[in-house]
Amino acid sequence: MLPENFLWGVSQSGFQFEMGDRLRRHIDPNTDWWYWVRDEYNIKKGLVSGDLPEDGINSYELYERDQEIAKDLGLNTYRIGIEWSRVFPWPTTFVDVEYEIDESYGLVKDVKISKDALEKLDEIANQREIIYYRNLINSLRKRGFKVILNLNHFTLPIWLHDPIESREKALTNKRNGWVSERSVIEFAKFAAYLAYKFGDIVDMWSTFNEPMVVVELGYLAPYSGFPPGVMNPEAAKLVMLHMINAHALAYRMIKKFDRKKADPESKEPAEIGIIYNNIGVTYPFNPKDSKDLQASDNANFFHSGLFLTAIHRGKLNIEFDGETFVYLPYLKGNDWLGVNYYTREVVKYQDPMFPSIPLISFKGVPDYGYGCRPGTTSKDGNPVSDIGWEVYPKGMYDSIVAANEYGVPVYVTENGIADSKDVLRPYYIASHIEAMEEAYENGYDVRGYLHWALTDNYEWALGFRMRFGLYEVNLITKERKPRKKSVRVFREIVINNGLTSNIRKEILEEG
Repeated sequence: MLPENFLWGVSQSGFQFEMGDRLRRHIDPNTDWWYWVRDEYNIKKGLVSGDLPEDGINSYELYERDQEIAKDLGLNTYRIGIEWSRVFPWPTTFVDVEYEIDESYGLVKDVKISKDALEKLDEIANQREIIYYRNLINSLRKRGFKVILNLNHFTLPIWLHDPIESREKALTNKRNGWVSERSVIEFAKFAAYLAYKFGDIVDMWSTFNEPMVVVELGYLAPYSGFPPGVMNPEAAKLVMLHMINAHALAYRMIKKFDRKKADPESKEPAEIGIIYNNIGVTYPFNPKDSKDLQASDNANFFHSGLFLTAIHRGKLNIEFDGETFVYLPYLKGNDWLGVNYYTREVVKYQDPMFPSIPLISFKGVPDYGYGCRPGTTSKDGNPVSDIGWEVYPKGMYDSIVAANEYGVPVYVTENGIADSKDVLRPYYIASHIEAMEEAYENGYDVRGYLHWALTDNYEWALGFRMRFGLYEVNLITKERKPRKKSVRVFREIVINNGLTSNIRKEILEEG
């Protein structure tokens, strides 16, 4: 059985959930993804769906309704994201701050942000959105939810990243996102400002959601549908290093400016973590083949180990080879780790693709993990979701075990399935929570489970076709309608703080 103070909740982002009001009063046209999903080339080539976020579920206006639905499920935790481009639709670059560069590695060792700088940022911030987000957080707190506030979930303000121009100019433009050191400085300012404005009502923060998705899909998989859609390993390295650097600086800025506990039971005023996907769940195609074993080790280290070793231990694998480390203590700082788990990955060995990234000596094997055809079964006979992801609950256990290696509290911050007909979801939920319970009972730290998602949402380049919600959303009326079996199963698990004998028998044994 899980502990009494276990966190049960749901997760959502800004861009995927907020827009959709009938009068278009609450659209956010100041983000890179806004431009990316309506680009004619992207639509013509099928890189994006053609669906537009302004036709979405309108959580911006309907958040109280969603919170009541979550409360009815028995949940006690709600993870939200704040859109950088809503708070600062205009550049913050002219608010000067001092910073120190590590000349050996080109990273930012420190940023000095004064109260005067915060006041200048306050003058240019969109106060309408600040008030909105305060009302949103206070509404959650009034209903008894613990709030987890995430700072960045893929999107960047257009004044920092023009993805179309970045693609067309091969990243030589000024607004080239995380390729530029400038984004590191601006993110530190953004983090400091949010801590200054919301520190009194938030105790649990996360800097990034799934930073390696930006690296791998944006700069190493040009046909993935993620901006800027280029193949550039040198840029991928820079983006990864800059996001590690940005996390470290944001960690220190939030600690500095959030000095007030929002909740009496909080350990400290600001507990700051990072939300990461697929920690340690890349498996070898042939576990008896030494090369495939090496390929899976390299894939796990490239995807999660490199980043997490830097922010937990201050050791940076500067050559991207898994062997050459430098100790940079200014990168160290992380209080908790969020595990996002949907499915596994299976790889086999190939000769390194890029001389500058020796770790990439692996390639995915079709019909396993993310590489399946929707509505089929994987080569191991496991069901496959609408999005083509294999149902593999053991990966949940293995991911929690791998995350525990970093010595900080672990929370499952996303887990869910695209299943419009609600056929697989009840089993998916129960089987993954069973794996999580097993990890806890075997002594591994796991303190919460947040489902993705409460409602259907805008699934990035795939638009509205993938339905992850416990509640279906009518995109015309915005009505929330329960997917009854999944809602019933999840509610019973939450209210009983774990799997019941009834759920085990009905879903896991007979279902």
